[in-house]
Amino acid sequence: MKTWQKVLIGLGVVLVLVIIVSITVYQSHKNLVTVQTGKAQKANLASIVSASGEIKPKTYVNIGANAFGKIVKLHVKEGDRVKKGQLLAQLENVQSSADVNAMRASLAASETDAVAADAAMKTAVADLNRARSDEARAKLDYDRAQGLFRDQLIAKQEYDAKKAAWEAADAGVAQGVARLAQAKAQKESSDKRISQNSANLTRASDVLSKTVYAAPFDGVITNLPVREGETVVIGIQNAPGSTLMTIADMSVITSEVKVDETDIVNVHLGQAAEITIDAMPHRTFHGTVTEIGNNAIVRSTGVSTSQQTSTSQEAKDFKVVVTLNDPPDDLRPGLSSTAKITTATRTNVLSVPIQALTVRTKADLETKESGKGSVQAAAPVADPKQKDKDKDKDSAKEEVQGVFVIRNKKAEFVPVETGIAGTTDIEVNKGLQEGDEVITGSYKVLRTIKPGTSVKIDNSAPKKEEESS
Repeated sequence: MKTWQKVLIGLGVVLVLVIIVSITVYQSHKNLVTVQTGKAQKANLASIVSASGEIKPKTYVNIGANAFGKIVKLHVKEGDRVKKGQLLAQLENVQSSADVNAMRASLAASETDAVAADAAMKTAVADLNRARSDEARAKLDYDRAQGLFRDQLIAKQEYDAKKAAWEAADAGVAQGVARLAQAKAQKESSDKRISQNSANLTRASDVLSKTVYAAPFDGVITNLPVREGETVVIGIQNAPGSTLMTIADMSVITSEVKVDETDIVNVHLGQAAEITIDAMPHRTFHGTVTEIGNNAIVRSTGVSTSQQTSTSQEAKDFKVVVTLNDPPDDLRPGLSSTAKITTATRTNVLSVPIQALTVRTKADLETKESGKGSVQAAAPVADPKQKDKDKDKDSAKEEVQGVFVIRNKKAEFVPVETGIAGTTDIEVNKGLQEGDEVITGSYKVLRTIKPGTSVKIDNSAPKKEEESS
C-alpha cells in the first residue's frame, strides 16, 4: 500500500472519531438542564403561624337599655374615662317614681292595719280570758245550786237561773274563742299584705333603678351611639334592644385573630407572638396566646359551627386571643392587627430551602435501564415478587417527598423526613448531610426533572426569567 493511501485512511479514521466525539458532546449538551441550587446547612428555625384580626380590650361591656323611656341626661362623652359607680345616663322616671311612692304608701297603710289587727287580737285574748273566768264562776254557782236543789233548799226558779247563767257563760267562752280566731286571721292577712306591698315596692324600686345607669368598672367610653332626647327600648325575642354605650377596660389589650383550621393544631396557650397594627406601621408589639377557641367559625358567615343545623365544607377558622404585653396608651379597639405566633423553634438544625422540596410517585423513581447503565433508584420500589397487580399499581402511585441532590453533575432524588418549617427554610431530620447541594429551582425544572438527569448549575440566572422561559 502506498504512503498516500495510508495517509488518506488515517485522515478518514480521525475524521470519523471527530464526528463521533462531536455527536456525543452534542447529545450530552442537548439533555443538559440548567438549575439553581442551595446548600443543606445548619440554621436556627422558627415555625410561624400568621393570622389577622382586630384589637379588642380583654374586658368590655355593652350597656343596653333595661327599660323603655327617653334619655333625659347623658353625663359622659365618648372617650371619657369613668370610675366604677359613676353616673352615666338618666332616663325619664316620672311613672316609675310615682309607682314607688304609691307602693311605699300602700306598705305604710298595710303596716298600720297590721298594728290594728295585733291590738284587736290582744283584745280578743283578753275577752276570752274574761269569758272563761265568768264561765268558771257560773259553773261553780250551778254546781252549788244542784246540791241545794237536791236537798230542796232552794226553789226551782233559782236553780234554773243558775243553770242558764252557766250556759250563757259557756257560750261566751265559745264566742271569745271564735273572736280570737277571727283576730288571728286578720293579723295574718295584715302580715301577708305587708309582704305583698313590700314585694311590689321592690319591683317598683327595681324599675326605677333601671332608669339610672352607672359604670360597672373603671374604664373608657369607647362607643356612645345615642343622644339626649332619644327613646330607647329593651330587647325582646329576635329583636335586640338599644345599646346606650360601651365601656372598655383598656388596661389589658388583646388582639383577637382567626387562625386557619390547618394551623390551629400547632397553636398552644402561652406561645409568644408578635403583633403588628395597620394604623401603627413600623412598630411591633409582643404578646402571649391566652385563649384558643374550641368551636370552628365558618369564614364566609362568621357563625360558629355549633350554631349551624347542617354541615358545611367551607373554609373554617378558630378564634385565638393574644394578650399584648406592652400596649401603648393611644391604642383603640377595632384597629386591624396581624399576629405572628411562634409555634415551634429549633436551634442549629440541618435545613434546606423550602422550594427544594418536591414530590414524586414510586413509579417515577423505579430503576430505568439505559444503554449506558442504570440510574440508581433513590426510593423503595414495589416488590417484584408481588403477584397482585392491583396492589402493585396502587403502590406505584404512592407519593414520596424528597429533594434532588447533585451528585456527579447529575440530579439524584433523595427521600427526606422533614420537621418544622421556617419562613424560607425547612428542617430535615433524615436523608441529607450538611453540605449537600440540592436543586432549588426553577419551579418548572423541579416539576419535570427526572432522576439521573445531567444538570448545569447557574445560580446567577434570575429566577423569574428562568421560570418564565
